[in-house]
Parts: sequence; structure tokens; C-alpha cells
Amino acid sequence: MPATHRTETRDTDPSALRAIAETLARDAGQLVRDHSGAHDMRPEFADKSSATDLVTEFDRLAEDHIVSELARLRPGDGILAEEGATSASTTGTTWVIDPIDGTTNFVYGLPTWSTSVAAVVDGITIAGAVYAPALGEMYSAASGSGAQLNGHLIGQTTSPRPLDTAIVATGFTYRRELRVAQAALVGLLLGAVGDIRRLGSAALDLCMVAAGRVDAYVEEHLNPWDVAAGLLIATEAGAQVSDFSGGPANPSQLLVSAPQLHAGLLEVLAQRDLSTR
Repeated sequence: MPATHRTETRDTDPSALRAIAETLARDAGQLVRDHSGAHDMRPEFADKSSATDLVTEFDRLAEDHIVSELARLRPGDGILAEEGATSASTTGTTWVIDPIDGTTNFVYGLPTWSTSVAAVVDGITIAGAVYAPALGEMYSAASGSGAQLNGHLIGQTTSPRPLDTAIVATGFTYRRELRVAQAALVGLLLGAVGDIRRLGSAALDLCMVAAGRVDAYVEEHLNPWDVAAGLLIATEAGAQVSDFSGGPANPSQLLVSAPQLHAGLLEVLAQRDLSTR
């Protein structure tokens, strides 16, 4: 994240920042949906870090829209965005942006892609929104105010659920050599939980945990823009978060689950052979 050198003070009310994040995510997501709908064929794409890491003109269109709106609404705020837009903050606030999380899904016409926008103040995410245009769903959260889906509060159930019936979401890195270790981890999980789901959008995976649609999410080798908004949404919904050892959660190693399942999942993750990490 760009270094912060504060020269001015701006509004950092979490609810106000959530409203901005929702507007930015919705407008950018709808812009992508409307423009891509005019194309009769699959959107053209290019490779980034690997042949499976795709980017389209619509990723850049959405990012440009969000960045230009922030320059108008919040001059001086910093930017950290997936497709390269980066600027240092002079206000203490940085916006972390993923214009299309799940670009491969988008390219192939699958509905599980999203636009993610988060506001980070002095290193702490305090507001965020994840919008899934093809699903018509807006997830958002403001620090201390809970998480919402389409304006309605959502939260983790407190009823007990056995680990061996739990549904766990996961994902895979674009680097093929790391997928071998991730496949081994999935094998461990399959022996302990009810089933596995792979949606293809980390932001939506985290929102699905928040909404109780899946019981947990486990993934490694992510980036800040993949999880900034979704992690806040899951946390505000009551999910428990950590790395694979029970320490602080981070994009490199992330376990997010219903609280009653967290300890059991940590025990499963502890069985992974260190040589595969």
C-alpha cells in the first residue's frame, strides 16, 4: 500500500465511506455489465501473470471510472487498485479497488464476478462494498455497524453446525507450481468437511461466509484488493478470521469461518505437510 504522508484531514466516518464505496462499486459494476452486454462475443482478454490470469478492457474501464470519481469526490485520498492505479494518500485514507474480481468468470459468462471497493484509514479497513451485477447483490459494511446485503443486516448464525457437514469455499492461485500445494490442502479439507465450493471470486467467497451461504473460506496467495472489502464484511457479520495458525489474518493466508467451526478448521490446517507450503 502506498505510504501515507498526511497533509490534510478529511471525513473518515465509516458510514459515509461505506455509502461512497457502495456507489462506486455499483456504478462501476453496472458500467461493465452494460458495456459488455453490447458485445455479442466473449470479451477480448490478455494474460497478466500467467495464462490463467486474465484482464479485459472492462477491468480497466471500471478501474478508470472509480479512480476518476474518487479524484472528484475525495481529492488527496490514496489509491491501490489491481490494474495499476496507485497514488499516495495525503489524508490518511486509501481506497483499495478490484474493478472485476473474477475476471475469468466474467470472460466466460459466469455470474460470480464482482466489483470491490474498500476504504482504509491509517492502515485499518473501516468501510467496503462488494457488488455482484449479474446476481443483483450489494454487500457492504462499515466498521462497528455490521454488514448488509441489499440494505438488510446479515450475520453469522449462532446455532451449532458439525464440521463434517460444513461447506467450505476456496480458490487457487494463478501460479501452477503453487496449485499442487493448494490441491493437497483441499484433499485434507475434503476428508474433514461436508464439501468444497470454488466460486472464482475471493470477494464474493468472503461475502458468502458473511451471509451464511457457505460456512468457511480458506485460501492463500491473495492480494490486498482481493479481500479488503470482503474481509471487513465477513468480520462485521460475525465471522472469525485468522491465518492458518490462528494468528492475524492476511491476504497471504486466510481462514474465515463461522465462529463455532474455526478451531476445528485450524486443527485440519495444522495437518498440512510443511514441505508443501
